[in-house]
Amino acid sequence: MIQSSPPQHVVTRFAPSPTGKLHVGHGWSALLAMDFARANGGLFRLRIEDIDGTRSRPEHVAGIAEDLNWLGVTWDGELVFQSERLDLYDAALERLRHMDLLYPCFCTRADIAASASAPHGPEGPVYPGTCRALPSPERERRVAAGEPHAWRLDMAKAIATIGELHWKAAPFPPLGLSAGDGGMIKAEPQTAGDVVLARKDAPASYHLSCTLDDAAMGVTHVLRGDDLFAATHVHRLLQALLDLPTPVYCHHPLLVGADGKRLAKRDGSVALADLRTQSADPAVLAADLRGGRFPVGISLAKA
Repeated sequence: MIQSSPPQHVVTRFAPSPTGKLHVGHGWSALLAMDFARANGGLFRLRIEDIDGTRSRPEHVAGIAEDLNWLGVTWDGELVFQSERLDLYDAALERLRHMDLLYPCFCTRADIAASASAPHGPEGPVYPGTCRALPSPERERRVAAGEPHAWRLDMAKAIATIGELHWKAAPFPPLGLSAGDGGMIKAEPQTAGDVVLARKDAPASYHLSCTLDDAAMGVTHVLRGDDLFAATHVHRLLQALLDLPTPVYCHHPLLVGADGKRLAKRDGSVALADLRTQSADPAVLAADLRGGRFPVGISLAKA
């Protein structure tokens, strides 16, 4: 059984990927999570989600630490690196295989995109189940032959195994909440379809690694952006399948630029590193972010 550390008090975390510079939205999210932990006498942890070997860069890890320290964001304990937790992910995948809930998927992105009949879920096209329908001997033969493949969760079978689930959602802003606050939301992981749990180019997907790491780190409250609301439904199912605790979730609004698009590394959004080099006052910036005042051209996304 996968072990998780029992929470003794409130534990929050910030979990960036070292694939680029942190932008203002990252800094705001980190402050929210840290402030909530501090207000409740708890711990704030920092996790580096670096299992994407094609995009993760060591220099970005250093940049993340520098940016957060500059903004006044401090964390408890050592940095946690996903690249050092591969055994944890392997064990979970093996357990799900033993439960007959995984199947290999040989489809390319082009194959999936070409399936015009595939419905769309909150995170994009829902996988049409092409490889789920393959006979077991063919799957085994292709895996044994070394054909590149991902591992997908048989969503219908997993839901049938577990039944109805709920998760606790805390309202925004989170300050002042206690561990018992928040309304219950019915989990609807079926809207995501047969999600990938191990990618062709990475040992685990975001869904699997994030769920396992939050449990192993004893995280009690997850504060993250609205863009991950749909993912929480899948994470709740994985927690049930793997006998893991369920944190309270608070999904905060995203920050958007003047064009109305959410801030993103790839779009060159206002980076904390750039503000540092421009001699911005980090104390003023942190106070502004806490007060809901953002740099020119940046605002909260409309609900």
